[in-house]
Formats: sequence, C-alpha cells, structure tokens
Amino acid sequence: MSVRPLDPKFHVTGQIMAEDMAEIARAGYTAVICMRPDGEGGPMQPASDQMQKAASAAGLAYHYLPARPGAITPDIAARVKEIITKTEGPILAYCASGGRCTTAYEMARNA
Repeated sequence: MSVRPLDPKFHVTGQIMAEDMAEIARAGYTAVICMRPDGEGGPMQPASDQMQKAASAAGLAYHYLPARPGAITPDIAARVKEIITKTEGPILAYCASGGRCTTAYEMARNA
C-alpha cells in the first residue's frame, strides 16, 4: 500500500483489500473512504459491503462514495468535505490509484 498524505488528516492510496483494514486501524486511521464503484476492477476487487464489514471489524468508519474516473461531482466533493469536518482523526481514501480521491479532496477544499 502506497499512501500519500494530502494534509495531516487526509491521505490517499490505490485499491486496498479487506485484510488491510486492521493494519489501517493500527496505523492510526479512524475512517476509510472508498471512491471506487463496485466491480470496476473486475472480480479481484472486493465489494463495498465486504470492505464495510472489514472496516467495522477493525473499528473504522467506512464511507462509500463511488465515482467514475474523471467524474467527481460537486455532490461527492461536498460529501468528502462533510466527512473531513465530522471525522476525528486521520482519514484514508482509496480508489484505483488515489487520483479520484485527490481530485475530490481538492474540490472539497476549494468549495
């Protein structure tokens, strides 16, 4: 997992797996945002409900905000901003590469 901090509270990465959730919690994250639509990566990509269960088991809040590449809407950016505002502790957001998460963060920051 290659994590890039965008600020002290918001970090992005590419696809993670359900078994990564415990390590993410141990690293100090309190929430995970998934911006990758179910099935986008084919059968190897874990479904959002599986990721939700793993996050909950690890004590993490989980937010599913699916977005297609190049299609980050103002609504998604507003939701990211809301999650950042309401979450205590660091957040890890993921998609295929971290690019969509970075775009959503920049849009949220400038909203």
